[in-house]
Amino acid sequence: MKTWEYEDLKIYCEDFLKAPINENSVDLLVTSPPYNVGIEYGDYKDGKSYKEYLEFSAGWFKQALKVLKEDGRMCLNIPLDKNKGGQKSVCSDLTFLAKKVGFNYHSTIIWNEGNISRRTAWGSWLSARAPYVIAPVEVIVVLYKKSWRKLAYGKNDITKQEFMDWTNGVWTFTGESKKRVGHPAPFPIELPRRCIKLFSYVGDTVLDPFLGSGTTLIAAYMNKRKGIGVEIDPKYFDLSVKRIKDTCNLEQLKISNLDYNNRSYVKTAVAVV
Repeated sequence: MKTWEYEDLKIYCEDFLKAPINENSVDLLVTSPPYNVGIEYGDYKDGKSYKEYLEFSAGWFKQALKVLKEDGRMCLNIPLDKNKGGQKSVCSDLTFLAKKVGFNYHSTIIWNEGNISRRTAWGSWLSARAPYVIAPVEVIVVLYKKSWRKLAYGKNDITKQEFMDWTNGVWTFTGESKKRVGHPAPFPIELPRRCIKLFSYVGDTVLDPFLGSGTTLIAAYMNKRKGIGVEIDPKYFDLSVKRIKDTCNLEQLKISNLDYNNRSYVKTAVAVV
């Protein structure tokens, strides 16, 4: 198993179910799992039957529950629904499944990505026979293990304006470019950044079990959290490491011995190359 470490960041090239993460050690899980819409993530084929997809989801939900602390939280970026291969209520089905394995539901944030122009499927065009109704949004379902109230006090770094804006359940920001990032389904750094600052303290441990292109750990590092990532595909493991090094200037930091507390969130990191 390949691993990569830098200060408080660690990445495993492994299946999340097998990754050596201690139970009751994670404060916040932020992830965007495979959507089961036929996207090829290297060796992983995202085209299971819906029943298989729900079984796969139940498996990693159980593992997530084990590694989260008693007051641990999970921010799950998933589609509201899907129409490829038949209409499926993905958000409600996965939320129900997460509660079934032991999670508690807290809230749902609507991510208004604003990409309706990319739509290509209409069903029966200009006809009542069988039109598709597709919401141009995704969601971030917020769940927790046992206690929503944090059991210990910590340092907050969220501003008054951020808190007021982000506790509004509709977030509007654009998506990320597949071509620019080099991954078939990247999410923008603004998504994990908001989840991390709103739902965790400085110094907390943040986990992404489907690390992909490394965005969650970039946000964790920039906001002074510890980060654990798991990525099953060696190609995207390497991509994550490269993007984290490049975006966070890790080699430069190592040379200058820059202190941990001097890190800061850089706006230009929102659209990383």
